[in-house]
Order: sequence, then structure tokens, then C-alpha cells
Amino acid sequence: MKLNFRNRIALFTALAAAVTIGAVFLIVFGVVYFTAYDHLDDDLRQEKEEVLSNLRWTGDSIIIENMPEWEEKEHLQIEVNPTFLQVVDAGGRLLFRSANLQQDILLFNPNLSEDAFFNSRISDQRIRQGQFPILNERGAAIGHLSVGVSQEESAIVLHNLRNTLWITFPLLLFVLFLATALAASKGIAPVQQLIKAASGISEYNIDARLPLPENQDEIHRLATTINELLQRVESSVQREKQFTADASHEIRTPLTAIRGTLEVLLRKKREPAQYEEKINRVIGEVDRLHGMLDQLLQLARLEGGHTPVKRMPVDLNVLLRGLSDKWQPRLLEKNIALRLQIPISTTLNTDAALLSIILDNLLGNAIKYGNAGGQIDCIWHPEDTSLTIRDNGPGISPEQLPYIFNRFFRTDDSRSSTVPGAGLGLSIAKKLADLLGIHLSVSSREGEGTAFVLGFS
Repeated sequence: MKLNFRNRIALFTALAAAVTIGAVFLIVFGVVYFTAYDHLDDDLRQEKEEVLSNLRWTGDSIIIENMPEWEEKEHLQIEVNPTFLQVVDAGGRLLFRSANLQQDILLFNPNLSEDAFFNSRISDQRIRQGQFPILNERGAAIGHLSVGVSQEESAIVLHNLRNTLWITFPLLLFVLFLATALAASKGIAPVQQLIKAASGISEYNIDARLPLPENQDEIHRLATTINELLQRVESSVQREKQFTADASHEIRTPLTAIRGTLEVLLRKKREPAQYEEKINRVIGEVDRLHGMLDQLLQLARLEGGHTPVKRMPVDLNVLLRGLSDKWQPRLLEKNIALRLQIPISTTLNTDAALLSIILDNLLGNAIKYGNAGGQIDCIWHPEDTSLTIRDNGPGISPEQLPYIFNRFFRTDDSRSSTVPGAGLGLSIAKKLADLLGIHLSVSSREGEGTAFVLGFS
């Protein structure tokens, strides 16, 4: 059986109440039950003392005195609250029984050595019976006194109480279930409103938000949390849309150049040197497109969390010198001096391959935007275990600086710029730095250059 949330609350509350109410009812019934029988047992003890005061014994013989007292009215009647008496000797031989027993005999156990109380019946009447050993001077049992009193009134009270509890119990649970269901319905009304509002949000109105309840309670926090989630989803969707638009534009640019070059070649026959020049241009555009796709795939792997990290001791000086050799042709082309101020045996515990990609992107960016004839400084700061890569290029304006690590962001504001690149390198460097726990920051002044700082914890 499947229940909705409201009825589940009501059901669980009713079950918890059933256990509690059941325990209370059992305690109430138990208290009444034991109180009733304890009262009857007190009556039996009083009757015992009265009867034993009229008995005496010699040796093992029991002598009954004051016989008129034993034949008093309460021992003669059998209809209304009678008291039944019976005396037997040690051998079980009946010595006396009250007239109201008529031909009946009270039950007794000849092996009892102490007072005992139990329920029995006489003439179809329920009685509470006590059996008391009669002890002589030596403490030996020479007979047994049995006293019985009617328990009809107590039985009727207990019977009525039991029936009342049996009838009241399910009624209470039913009423409690209905009341709880109504209260739960009122309580989850704000949730129903949230569900209704959430069902109306789609990709076409992702900017919509859930209404916040007036009370600052758990539902208010839930709505706030969902709104914050929607804000993150909206931001993610906007980034993906922007990414798709930027990627499409970036890919279209080399494709357009390739198509234009091929169309020019098809218009008329040209000299072999011209064909070679145009083909080299097409190859360059293809290489640019290939590099961009590699970077996009790398970004996708980073954002998908599929990049493993293998930490090991890495010699920073050796790593940067290897990258310096890679970029040497480009450095010579722009006449840029690369100065490495890294002490020998500067060791970091990190992933060598991923750190190499970060430094490669930062160095490539510094060479790309550095002024011809300038210099690039790579400086290690042992006091705070950080590395600074600084160029003396045109710098970045304060308005553009917050977006420097965004995908496809170009500070030159031109996708057809003569400066190569798609604006993905710094985004990749930032994500890899975050993956390795490296704090990557940037500072820049227009006309003075840009500095990237890698903080290693």
C-alpha cells in the first residue's frame, strides 16, 4: 500500500501513539487489577485473623470455639458478598465449613507451608481465596484455613474497564490519525506551493525562483537552498551557452579561412610557389583548429573530474629548463630573454605532467603577449613557496582582469587578432592549479606587464 507524504506522517504518528497509548492503558489496567485483588487479599487476611482467634489446638488436634460467631450472617448467605470458611486438618479431613458453602468444598493444597492467594469458583461464583496454614507451638502445620470472598464486583469493574479500553483504543487511534493527517496537510501546504512553483520552471524560464515562505523555518531554508541551486544551474547553463557560442565562433574562424584560401586557389591556375604559400596557410589553420580541439577535450576531462593526479617529487628548476628549451625558437623570434631565478634542487611534491601543462600555458601566454626585445622572469620565493612568472607586455586593464581565467576570453577583444590562440590556455591552467591545490593569481598594470603567481601549499 502506497501512501502519500501526508498520510505517512499521520500513520507513523498513529503508530507511535499506539505504542504510547497501549503502554498507558496496560499500566492503568494493571494498577486497577492489582489494586482490586490487593484489596480482596487484605479482606482475606483480616478474616483469617478473626477466625484464627477462635481456634485453639492441643498437640495436632484443632479445637473450634465460639461456634455462634462462625455462623454469623455473612457466612450463611451465598448471594451478596459472602465470606466462605473452611478448616481441614493436616490429613485433609474436613473439620468445618461455613453454611454458605452448602455441599461445596473450597480448593486447598495440603503441601502449602505459607499463606497463598488464588482465584477459584464456588457455585458458579468467582471468588478470591486465601489458604493459610494453621501452625502449632512447634511451628508445624496441623491444618489449613481456607477463606473465600466474592470477586464479582472486582471482576465486573475489570471487565468493564477492559472493554472500555479495547473500544477506546482504536477510536483514539482513528481520531488521532485524522487529526494528524489534517495537521500534516496544513503543515505541508507550503511544500505543495513549492512543488507547484518548481514544476513551472523549465529551460525556457530558468531564471524563475521559488517563492519564500513567510516563516523562517526548515521549508524557508529548503526553498532558499533550491533557489541557490537554480542560480548555479542558471549560471552553468549560461556558461555552457556562452561556451557553445564561443567555441562555434572559434572553430568557424579557421574553417572560414581554410574555405576562403581554397576558393582563391580554385579561381585560376597559379604558380607553384603561390600554391605552396596557400597550402601552408591552410595547414596553419588546421593546426590551429587541432590545437583548439585538444584544449577543449582537456577542459572537458578536467570539468568531468576524470584527470588522475600522481604526486611525486618534482625538480622545479629542471622542469622549467625543459620548457625553456621547448620555447627557445619562439623566444629567439621575438628576441625575448627568459630569466630563470630558481635555486637548484627546488623540489615540489606534485604531479609533474599537470604542473608542466600549467607552466607551459603561462610561459606561452607570457611569450605571446610579451613585448619584442623584452624579458620574462621566473622567480622562486622560498619564504612563501611561490613561483612568479612575469612579463613586460602591455598588461591587462582592471576591467578585464577578473575574467582572465574564463574560457575563450581574449584581452585584445578581437578573435581575428594576429595574436594566436583561442583563449583557453589560462582557463586550463586555472583548473589544473585548483586540481593540484595550487593557488593561481594574477596581477597586472597597463603598460607595465603581467605577473602570474603560483602558491604551493
